[in-house]
Amino acid sequence: MSSSRFLDRLNSGQKMVADGATGTNLQTRGLESGQPSDIWVLENPEQIAQLHRDFVAAGADIILTASFGGTTIALQHIGLAERATEINRRAVELAKQASAGTDVLVAGSMGPTGQLLKPLGPLDENEAVAAFAEQARVLTEAGVDLLVIETQFDLVEAKAAIKGVRSVSSLPLVVSFSYDRGTRTMTGVKPSQMGGEISALGVDVLGINCGRSLEDNLKALKELRQVSSLPVWFKPNAGLPHLDDEEKPIYDVTPEMMAAQVPDWLAAGARIIGGCCGTSPEHLRQIALAVKA
Repeated sequence: MSSSRFLDRLNSGQKMVADGATGTNLQTRGLESGQPSDIWVLENPEQIAQLHRDFVAAGADIILTASFGGTTIALQHIGLAERATEINRRAVELAKQASAGTDVLVAGSMGPTGQLLKPLGPLDENEAVAAFAEQARVLTEAGVDLLVIETQFDLVEAKAAIKGVRSVSSLPLVVSFSYDRGTRTMTGVKPSQMGGEISALGVDVLGINCGRSLEDNLKALKELRQVSSLPVWFKPNAGLPHLDDEEKPIYDVTPEMMAAQVPDWLAAGARIIGGCCGTSPEHLRQIALAVKA
């Protein structure tokens, strides 16, 4: 069954390459800054598919669907909540078409809702659980190989997401946090705290993605490995961006600079390596060469 291919590779000890950034790459291809990539699943699907194909050609073993903001709660912000099923299903179709005829796995991307859960914000936990369950159901039925709850920063929301996923799907599950305060999330969660609490909830892989500098993300990786023996998914940013004259983000970490860090990431315990914001197909090509050296 396709749902076992990911775990088979993990259990065999294989080091895998995940893809690079979705949003920042699509922005270089015409997506307006601040516009969620999910819109292009409907309005410009060929660009989504081409980015997937570029990552496959660069050496990715896993590509993520363009469904990061695909919960009904997140889609409410852009007036597309009623099209959530269509968007998630189409995102899977595009990824599967781009990877057809290869051994590349398709991971269903599930990002935050965009709202804080009680007591930090207005969102009720049961609403979050239901929204994540609905997204996971559609992604699973559409045929992804695994699910990735990513860019999390709040333990309450991450636990709601896991609960929602596990109520509808038995697919392999990655849960990845973003430490955008260095080695803390925006709500103060430490990698050791995340590892201690999330690893006991029936997940298969713990992750670190986005965040700040490569140095900070490596520190987070080392701290996470101190408390958990689960495999680690590691997709750091291509460094911290600065804005050019047109207010567009520029990432100064080159593909070669990023690839040079791969041995340290592997030594620290990362098993699946890719990149987040600023990671182009060329960055990923160099990362893949280093992972598979």
